[in-house]
Amino acid sequence: MNNYHFNKRVLVTGGAGFLGSHLCEALLRRDYDVVCVDNFFTGRRGNVAHLLENPHFEILRHDITFPLFVEVDEIFNLACPASPIHYQQDPVQTTKTSVIGAINMLGLAKRVGAKILQASTSEVYGDPDIHPQPESYWGRVNPVGTRSCYDEGKRCAETLFFDYNRQNHVKIKVARIFNTYGPRMHPNDGRVVSNFIMQALSGEPLTIYGSGNQTRSFCYVDDLINGILKLMDSPDEITGPVNLGNSGEFTMLELAEAVVRLTGSKSELVFKPLPADDPKQRQPDITQAKAALGWEPDVPLEEGLKKTIQYFKQYV
Repeated sequence: MNNYHFNKRVLVTGGAGFLGSHLCEALLRRDYDVVCVDNFFTGRRGNVAHLLENPHFEILRHDITFPLFVEVDEIFNLACPASPIHYQQDPVQTTKTSVIGAINMLGLAKRVGAKILQASTSEVYGDPDIHPQPESYWGRVNPVGTRSCYDEGKRCAETLFFDYNRQNHVKIKVARIFNTYGPRMHPNDGRVVSNFIMQALSGEPLTIYGSGNQTRSFCYVDDLINGILKLMDSPDEITGPVNLGNSGEFTMLELAEAVVRLTGSKSELVFKPLPADDPKQRQPDITQAKAALGWEPDVPLEEGLKKTIQYFKQYV
């Protein structure tokens, strides 16, 4: 009798993006066969170039708003531009990626019997009036604003995941990802960590929107990927949504001062008006992730910023 060993086959949509490329690496370390799918709107081939010689890795240029036919055991659905500067560039396409993309990936999961994880977002909470935000909070989202293509697209994707689970018994996991940073962030994605670091390294003033007293919680990418894998590996009855993020809360002023200090920059701070619908507070309640997954972040902000700054030096 032949005892052939078959590796687990895993699909990562958005696999050439910031989070996707780190997830592909982590899956390959498990000796899985990884299919990376990306349309390269914000993903970059350079993020996964070092993986191309691995015989367990393959990459497909594909837009998930069109059906995909592959045979896999697990699907991580990360495809969607995640920063305002990118998702507002083509807001209709952003909504289509979240909604039609979810339908296509859930249809694939149903057809092949795969377990599927949705990379949702803290933006489903909108500009919250509960702080920190637990998964039970339904959110406070503007359905017709400039951020709505992303916020409401991700909310609709969550709806689809739970309806496919209830109606078609598809095995689902939903992760609500809070601000994440680290190497391979797009240098021009307009998000605060990359903005501050690029401005500081270039000796330009750091742009702070509003008073700078609005808060965010920053999770280092290695911690976030660990949380995603723990959620996917968890028992089927743990569907989520589960908040994944760092519960440490920092003002924009505190972040700016830390970046200036760690880069040794002489940059000053300049203040500009706050963009429409920009949340004043964002902090995850990770009680559920701790209890159900045994997960919480390990990397302190200063340590993660040092690694991220080192990465961004190549662009200056």
